[in-house]
Amino acid sequence: MYYRRSGASSRGASSAANKQALKSLVNSGKVPGLIGYKDGQPVGWISLGPREDYPKLKRSPVMKPIDDKTVWSIVCFFIDPRERGKGVSKVLLRAAIDYVRSQGATLLEAYPIDKKERSHPDFMWFGAKSMYDRAGFKEVVRRRESRPVMRRRVRPRASSRDGSGRA
Repeated sequence: MYYRRSGASSRGASSAANKQALKSLVNSGKVPGLIGYKDGQPVGWISLGPREDYPKLKRSPVMKPIDDKTVWSIVCFFIDPRERGKGVSKVLLRAAIDYVRSQGATLLEAYPIDKKERSHPDFMWFGAKSMYDRAGFKEVVRRRESRPVMRRRVRPRASSRDGSGRA
């Protein structure tokens, strides 16, 4: 919820208040992110949505808008500590690309970490630049040495002759 709030509403929000706000989003029909499951148990989360859903991005020195294009933003991952290093983030990123495509969006933006030394997993909630590189994202600006802004064009699903979306 951190990037979804701005100003006074973001200061000192309790865990319970954040949970309630997230529940309210879901109950309103808004999809605030995707959950990854393994054997029926949640193991990961990716927060994504239209950039305008994240008011805190506007004031961020790193993540502020580059231009007026309509983009969807990926603002964080959470991976169960027991599942880290097993590819959960990559699967969630692929699912995010597919989800954004299904919503008709054509541009996806992310704000990963890019450091020579390995970062502690607890501080990698933005994801690693290398993961985005492999997923076809391109760096568009770098406002801090270790914080690129990356984008990926998302092509709409090709429609088939029978209208099913399958070739």
